[in-house]
Amino acid sequence: MRLRSDSSGDTLQPCSIYQSSPKLFASIKKRDIETMEAHDKRKHSVGGTTLHTCHPCRRAVPYRIYGVIHTCGILALMYHHINSLLTADTTLITYLLLFSDVILAFMWATSASLRFNPVHRSEYPEMYAAKPKQDFPKLDVFICTADPYKEPPMMVVNTALSAMAYDYPSDKISVYVSDDGGSSLTLFALMEAAKFSKRWLPYCKNNNIQDRSPEVYFSSKSHTWNDEADNLKMMYEDMKSRAEHVVDTGKVETEYITCDQFRGVFDLWTQKFTRQEHPTIIQVLQNSETDMDDSGKFIMPNLIYVSREKSKVSPHHFKAGALNTLLRVSGVMTNSPVILTLDCDMYSNDPTTPVRALCYLTDPKIKSGLGFVQFPQKFQGVSKNDIYACEYKRLFDINMIGFDGLMGPNHVGTGCFFNRRVFYGPPSNMISAEIDELNPNRIADKSIEAKDVLELAHNVAGCSYEYNTNWGSKMGFRYGSLVEDYYTGYMLHCEGWRSVFCSPKRAAFCGDVPKSLIDVVSQQKRWAIGLLDVSISRYSPLTYGVKSMGLLVGVGYCQYAFWAFWSIPLIVYGVLPQLALLYGVSVFPKSSDPWFWLYIFLFLGAYGQDLLDFVLEGGTYRGWWNDQRMWMIRGFTSFFFGSIEFILKTLNLSTHGFNLTSKANEDDEQGKRYEKEIFDFGPSSSMFLPLTAAAILNLFAFVWGIYGLFIWGERLVLELILVSFAAVNCLPVYEAMMLRKDAGKLPKRVSVLAGILTFALILSGYFFLE
Repeated sequence: MRLRSDSSGDTLQPCSIYQSSPKLFASIKKRDIETMEAHDKRKHSVGGTTLHTCHPCRRAVPYRIYGVIHTCGILALMYHHINSLLTADTTLITYLLLFSDVILAFMWATSASLRFNPVHRSEYPEMYAAKPKQDFPKLDVFICTADPYKEPPMMVVNTALSAMAYDYPSDKISVYVSDDGGSSLTLFALMEAAKFSKRWLPYCKNNNIQDRSPEVYFSSKSHTWNDEADNLKMMYEDMKSRAEHVVDTGKVETEYITCDQFRGVFDLWTQKFTRQEHPTIIQVLQNSETDMDDSGKFIMPNLIYVSREKSKVSPHHFKAGALNTLLRVSGVMTNSPVILTLDCDMYSNDPTTPVRALCYLTDPKIKSGLGFVQFPQKFQGVSKNDIYACEYKRLFDINMIGFDGLMGPNHVGTGCFFNRRVFYGPPSNMISAEIDELNPNRIADKSIEAKDVLELAHNVAGCSYEYNTNWGSKMGFRYGSLVEDYYTGYMLHCEGWRSVFCSPKRAAFCGDVPKSLIDVVSQQKRWAIGLLDVSISRYSPLTYGVKSMGLLVGVGYCQYAFWAFWSIPLIVYGVLPQLALLYGVSVFPKSSDPWFWLYIFLFLGAYGQDLLDFVLEGGTYRGWWNDQRMWMIRGFTSFFFGSIEFILKTLNLSTHGFNLTSKANEDDEQGKRYEKEIFDFGPSSSMFLPLTAAAILNLFAFVWGIYGLFIWGERLVLELILVSFAAVNCLPVYEAMMLRKDAGKLPKRVSVLAGILTFALILSGYFFLE
């Protein structure tokens, strides 16, 4: 966790947010604020030993004061709009600008709610580590993968090995890998990993290795090598070449299967076996009750491969369905009270991470209502100034500490430690499972390879098992949205569960970032669709969320739920004032008008506050600029096309599925462009058409506006400022259109079509503005 009292002005105070009522923040009153700050001065401990503390950000008070001032400015702007509508000739552009400002005001309110009481936390894992090993609860780790070509098996192997090597009692760790693609290639790679782990895990623990992903460790140039490390590296490279060979050939050849006990399972992959139609496969690759390391001194953790049954006539609910299958299979086999969920590309970067989570999950003062501990996602290989804003600093840092001061952070899909009980109804009203073996408090005392255990595990992984049950609605991960992480965390908070944000100095989990702009915007288009599934439903945060969690938390959740709505003001302000400028029509107050300064104040205030948040949470000025530029790009790509697809799906005019983002290594040239912070637009895509057209339009408007200064004087100054800001943000687009010749440039087809669209826009402006 970043404790930067020198830069952020934070002071360390022990605190608690868990003794408060769920609706403590439903209204912003002085009494509520005093009560909240009184609760923020508590210390959590077990047996007299302090396990964690938290300290409120001192900038929260200035933020509250500024929030009142900014709100007054927004109300004044609304008054100006309404007064203009009543006293002047109104046009379509007038109404669109008002509508856009209403959306911008609402989105600012959602961010302001998360600035009301941000907090930072510290935990002391060394205190918990001193406890006897028998006091450590069992831990189940869930890793999900779905395609061996988009998510290479060696990536899955490194994530699994990094979790198996935790500084934690090995006999209490069970790693479950869900292969939703049902690939023998992934199973083969995990079979190889099980053999390698018998050398790798003892080496890590004996030598206190911090990088426990073999790929990261052996790629590092900072380690001092010895003979044992050299031998391990040779073993790893041999394992890697074997796994990559079977991926290249597309099949597991008989001579590559060296373990006789696993030969039979590969016979299940017959000609009738497909991704959409196949039986359940559960294979125990390592059993802590029987497997030891090569020296016979270390107990090995459990490693279980799971591929649930698939049928074209049964819904599978994408990742949420896979996770619920793991919940049931693990419930039958190990039923550990603590569950860690990981994406297959997010390897563990800190061996003490589970103990950090237990500092919160085992605290008797808060554990009864604590549903999960969320760690931020961190990424390796990010360009110097994060050109595509893939670190999502606002999502994983800034908003998280704001949520943490209210009801706790939202779930972000990976790096999350759950209390298993959280998946079985509200804290005060547990929903019993349909069979006793799946209830969260049951102690699993049979061998995971016992015949009846495996039979039941296969049964609960069947594609028809969930029929007429509460799975996906009241139990487990929730169905109904492509962003199952957001929806599940949101519903858990609505039920009364709380959460904690844990952000240690050393990143707990690390992953790779996309190196192509098309990969970035395609991923976020899927997010936008999934979030609209929630926002336009009976469980909308604006209604159901506010009623269940209170005003601040409900509005804070709207920050994500209405992401796609950003496209409306971004497109309106990116197109209409530019057309007005080209035709010499004024849509904003002139510089001598007092209302002109209200626009300047609101613009500088919102951006200045956002910049302050970004820098105080460890970001850079250039990183912030790239981040806000990407918001503009997303508005014209991800959010715009996501909204269109959602509308078409709602009208039953089209359907969309879960398009997996490729995590395979990019080509060398693409990687070099990314390191040089040059935009890579990838293959021709219609998603870049509106963005490119807007860039061309702003360039024309900027040139014409500079010329027009000598004709119109101060009348169109605000329009020119807006156009200048947009044009500067579009510099990478201009460069990709006119100056570059590499493979990552903007395709000519997109540029030509964008030029035609721009001409059509300018022509249409004649009818609206003249």
